Order: sequence, then structure tokens, then C-alpha cells
Amino acid sequence: MNKSIDSISDAVAKIEDGSTVMIGGFGGSGAPIELIHALIDAGPKNLTVINNNAGNGHVGLAAMIEQEMVSKLICSFPRSADPRAFTDRYLAGKIELELVPQGTLAERIRAGGAGIPAFYTPTGFGTELAEGKPQKEFDGKPYIEERCLKADYALIKAEQGDGFGNLTYRMAARNFNPLMAMAAETTIVQVNQLVPVGQIDPERIVTPGIFVDCVVEIQNPQQEEDLNRADVRYPEVTT
Repeated sequence: MNKSIDSISDAVAKIEDGSTVMIGGFGGSGAPIELIHALIDAGPKNLTVINNNAGNGHVGLAAMIEQEMVSKLICSFPRSADPRAFTDRYLAGKIELELVPQGTLAERIRAGGAGIPAFYTPTGFGTELAEGKPQKEFDGKPYIEERCLKADYALIKAEQGDGFGNLTYRMAARNFNPLMAMAAETTIVQVNQLVPVGQIDPERIVTPGIFVDCVVEIQNPQQEEDLNRADVRYPEVTT
């Protein structure tokens, strides 16, 4: 089954209002900027977004927030070099934040992909993050219960992919992407290079195609940090 398509707009066209969307990346590393901007063009509203951070500058996730597409953000790091898009809307009561410790966020996503509904962790015990959560003691140590995270869609970025959806990643750009691919009902991927089936050494495949629904090739993808240094805004403001 060939999962590759030519149109990035078609890749995100089915994401509807009210969806939960996981977006890969650790800051700009591994962030699917072109997919995010295509989603902004499509314009769904009232989205719940799961991401490591809250965006930076006026591109990518920050641009989604500026366009008032996101009603709730689940993340571990809502601060950045330029977090004004999120900060302004959060202080105005226009976006909800669920703050999750980074390791817990990764494990909640991993659990969602593995079919594990909940787990216990000591992280956050005794803090405001533990309020309202079940607590238990194991071997004399206190733990809090954390529920898994799943999503309707995942937007992720990979280095290489083939028509079956098998993926490789480039170094630290792997980050949350493989976990999110497993935890979403529909996984949409932008790859730097689309290669024929069979060309990727099976030993190098990180995400098997069974977890992928759609692959689109984006050669020379944009990098969030470069866009911010150039003071780019998306969508471009015209006068």
C-alpha cells in the first residue's frame, strides 16, 4: 500500500475542528514546520495540541496559537526565547494549559501507543501537579497516577521514508516523533527524502510503516530557528 502523497495540503485536509493533535519536535529540532503551516492554511479550530513546548516567535506552533486555532495545550515547557504568542493568550484566558514534566510527557505518550491506560511515577508528588490525581505507595515510596495520552492525529518529521511509511530520523530530531507516531489514530509525516520501498536497511528503521498513514516529501525543510532569526511571520501579514 503506497502511503505517499504529493500534496501537503491534502495531507492535513481531514483534520477537523475539535481534534487532538500531537506535534513532534524538541523546540525546532524535528518540528514538522511545513505540515504545521499547511494546517494553519486549512484553519481548523478548537484544537488540543500535545507538544514539548508552546512555540517560539511567529511560526510553527506559535503561529497556530496566534491564529487562535488552539484551545488547549499539553506541554512540558511553555517558555522559550520568544513565547509571546502563548503567553499573551494564556494571560488573557484564551488558551488552557496542562503542564506535564518532560519525562512524564514522553511516558504518557509512549503508554498511549503501547495500550497502557495509566502508570505510576514519583515525579510531581507533593506539588500542585499532583492535585486531584490518585496516589499510591510502592516499596515505601509515594507515587502519583498519570493517564496515557492519545491523539486523533500526529504531525511528525522524519529524515527518510518510503512508500510503505517506514521511517528513519536524524540524530536528536528523533525526540518525540516515534512515540507520537504510535499514539495517534492517524499519523501524518513529512520526510526530507522519499525513497523506494526496500532501499532503507530494515535495521535502520525506527518507525515501522504500520504506525504511519500518510507520507509527504519536503526537500530542504524550513527550520524554526532560521525563520525566527529572519523575523518571519506565518501567515505573512499583508497590507
